[in-house]
Amino acid sequence: MSEPAQYITFDEFMKVKLQIGKVTSAEPIPKMKKVFKAVVDIGTEKREVAVGAALWIKPEDFVGKTVVICTNLQPRKIGDIESNGMLLAADGPEGKPVFLTIAEDAPLGAPIH
Repeated sequence: MSEPAQYITFDEFMKVKLQIGKVTSAEPIPKMKKVFKAVVDIGTEKREVAVGAALWIKPEDFVGKTVVICTNLQPRKIGDIESNGMLLAADGPEGKPVFLTIAEDAPLGAPIH
């Protein structure tokens, strides 16, 4: 049985800042098996983020991917890095993350509404 829907208001949703980004580099984080570090270009700056996909994706295979990133999430220390954003992904088969992307070109940093 599923839980009842927990609704948020439109104003609450508008507080979440989602933008288009491109992964410019990625590398393992020492002593972390499930997470790697990626640098995401959002047009006006580059952000380091922790990506919980190391069991399924090699960091070097993630470079060049266009992603959707939440840019106003409070930074969080993960391993040796401070993660400054969160990449959006759906739960795929066997828990593999399926990262959200776009069907057409959009400029880096473009807001998502």
